Amino acid sequence: PHHIRHNIMMDREFLFGELKASEAALSSWLDVAKRLGSDCAKGLSDADVQRRRKTWGYNELQISKEEPLWKKYIGQFNDPLIMLLLASAFISVCTKQFDDAFSITVAIFIVVTVAFVQEYRSEQSLQALSQLLPPRCHCVRDGIMQELLARELVPGDVVHFSLGDRIPADIRLMEATDLQVDESSFTGETVPAGKHALQQSSSCTEISQMRNIAFMGTFVCGGHGKGLVINVGERSEFGGVFKMMQNEESPKAPLQKSMSSLGKQLSFYSLCIIAVIMLLGWVQGKKLLSMFTIGVSLAVAAIPEGLPIVVTVTLALGVIRMTKKHAVVKKLPVVETLGCVNVVCSDKTGTLTLNKMEVTDVYTSARQQATITSTSSSMEARVGGEGGGGTLLSSPPAGSCVLCEGRPVSSRSHPGIIKVVEVATVCNNAQLRDGKILGSPTEGAMLAVTSKLGLYGLRDQFVRTDERTFSSEQKWMAVRARRRCNSLTEPPEEEHAWYMKGMLDVVLKHCSSMQDGRAITSKDKDHFRAKTKEFGAEGLRVVAMATGPDLNKLAFVGMMCMWDAPRPGVCEAVSRLQRGQVDIKMITGDSQETGEAIGEERGEGGKKGRTHTTHTCSSQAGALAGWLQPVHVRGGTGNILSSAAPTLCATDLCLLSS
Repeated sequence: PHHIRHNIMMDREFLFGELKASEAALSSWLDVAKRLGSDCAKGLSDADVQRRRKTWGYNELQISKEEPLWKKYIGQFNDPLIMLLLASAFISVCTKQFDDAFSITVAIFIVVTVAFVQEYRSEQSLQALSQLLPPRCHCVRDGIMQELLARELVPGDVVHFSLGDRIPADIRLMEATDLQVDESSFTGETVPAGKHALQQSSSCTEISQMRNIAFMGTFVCGGHGKGLVINVGERSEFGGVFKMMQNEESPKAPLQKSMSSLGKQLSFYSLCIIAVIMLLGWVQGKKLLSMFTIGVSLAVAAIPEGLPIVVTVTLALGVIRMTKKHAVVKKLPVVETLGCVNVVCSDKTGTLTLNKMEVTDVYTSARQQATITSTSSSMEARVGGEGGGGTLLSSPPAGSCVLCEGRPVSSRSHPGIIKVVEVATVCNNAQLRDGKILGSPTEGAMLAVTSKLGLYGLRDQFVRTDERTFSSEQKWMAVRARRRCNSLTEPPEEEHAWYMKGMLDVVLKHCSSMQDGRAITSKDKDHFRAKTKEFGAEGLRVVAMATGPDLNKLAFVGMMCMWDAPRPGVCEAVSRLQRGQVDIKMITGDSQETGEAIGEERGEGGKKGRTHTTHTCSSQAGALAGWLQPVHVRGGTGNILSSAAPTLCATDLCLLSS
């Protein structure tokens, strides 16, 4: 029949026509669905899934087949020094020196067995960790929403995802509502990427340019959406990176290089000794066999059969110490490699800090400054009230922790400060779920300020009608919102307005006036820039706020300053590394002043040191070498890379090891 022949042709096209992410981005999702032979409403049938799985396999990354235990044990003998000891044991047997042969053989088996047992335990621990929580996803099949293991997906599946979900495969978006995806695993950019379902008009080769594709391994940190699976497993972009890493040959540890060199040298010297002794015996007219025996005995005696035992036991003790520190070491020589590190490149956010932003100051266009003290118990008690009842308090809540010139802040006494908080809350995609703030840490910190001020349900007073998502290129975000009721600080006749937040200089370009209505002057802009540098010198991140009916004629309302609390133990770790003559490089996307202040606080840099700032990334060795000139720090040398480009990649940092 015609419909059967049509299905066979479609399957044949599907099976042999692999769809790349760049191609899917340039096609509408309807065209992608046709090419994949998928029903966007009902999804795939079980028969379709089974047929496609025969071609595409499971949605998982294929790790090379595990070697049998006996082969792993035999592999421990593949070491120049072990091979030399085996040769000396064999020669000892041939020369009837059985005591030496026995002691050497015992030493060899002790070394090999200890190394094998330790590495086997580490592999078992890693395997157990990988199976703790297999990823799951929500997929539509036969018209029914199902929760499946991510490994069961095939191209053509319709997948739904929302805040907090992990993207299970490469997906061409069909719907995207305020969708924000963390693509830092690909791009290094900590700011979430805004996504949409529209067809892209221009060609795109970089992952950061494909705004209608959600990539495997990334995380949803705002909004929700659904889409069609276009690639799974090793055919995905993440799988391509995985295969590249699999093809890379693991470099030898410094200890392995040293032991290999020692084995080769001992072998060379042993042969030289045998040759010299035989030559001397030949000159003196003695029997070559007896001279050969003497030479072999001396060569065997020169081989330190106890050295491998000492090295292996020492490394095993190091592994045990690392295990007590909750670290799994797969290969014994890796322990020694840690002691050879002389450069540490560390990201700031989430590594040196907790990645938990907290607003400390609010500065208005009227030059009022409010200080927000950190009272975690109070904040936790009030965060749960966001969106709970739509109540705006005109007087400060009991135990208020937001003060301006020593007075508690309220909507009546400080409307300018409340306006800054209002803009930060409306232009915000963070959400509250079960008393916890989900989304961007920066937006979560802004949302927490409303609870500290008692402005419960402030965002519920507004209905969002449009949004311009944040990107690393434009450095601002804006939403257009309509108020359900009159705001405390807005006249009732203004029903729609734009609310913008972002980098100060970028926001100022969109501003034509101040909040009080007067025109903004260059003197005003210089003042706010100076304040931004002042806050940055204290280690604070500054976000500017503006609002108005026209996106290009906004009124500047003020700034919020926040900081990322340091991770406990970081300062001590940095001090110990510096005492060990280890250079430390801190890489951050913050401004130069903020980078210097944080480096000073962590012990990696000072205000008098040099901080290298760049807004573009090049893979050229010369460019990176220019960024990594040493700067003076307390107790050693180090670096701060501020405003580092998100695409700063591991291949660039490998230059530091040369």
